[in-house]
Amino acid sequence: MLAFLLVALAGGCASKGSPLPPEPAPGEREEYVIGIPDILRISVWKNPELSVDVPVRSDGKISVPLVDDVQAEGLTAKELKEVLTEALSEYVTAPDVTVIVQQTNSHTITVVGAVGRSGLMPLVRQTRVLEAIAHMGGFNVWAKKDRVKIFRRQPSGEVAEYVFNYGAYASGKAPNSNLLLQPGDTVVVPD
Repeated sequence: MLAFLLVALAGGCASKGSPLPPEPAPGEREEYVIGIPDILRISVWKNPELSVDVPVRSDGKISVPLVDDVQAEGLTAKELKEVLTEALSEYVTAPDVTVIVQQTNSHTITVVGAVGRSGLMPLVRQTRVLEAIAHMGGFNVWAKKDRVKIFRRQPSGEVAEYVFNYGAYASGKAPNSNLLLQPGDTVVVPD
């Protein structure tokens, strides 16, 4: 009977959810991937008539003078530069193309539940769970701060669920639990 009670208590105390993903090394950053509806500046050196500021449309493409529609979604700025350089080389001798992401509108997270306001939040820099909650007005009085969930779609299509316990984090018992968020994550604060 005692063994059953101990197993039940251990099961009840265990945190549910997936193991936390590994943290990136300090200074390590993934290259930005262009998405819908980012705003890009395409500059062609010594060809101002070919230089444009363009939105990434809902079909993932941009419109550029001379080459018309070009797929931009899913590419890095460097990859898009290579595509545009090759396409423009048919019309311009040795084009020197620069691609700048002016507005990073595609990288967002969603924060919902017992917070000041629910909704989308842009990820313009590295952001952790607690920062996102604070940005959305903080916990409201009914928030279950020990049961915050983060849902993240995996490359396999499955959705991983991570748990953030504010009390454990604030008391130093779970210092690594303040997860670094990724585009597409959903943070749910239950009430």
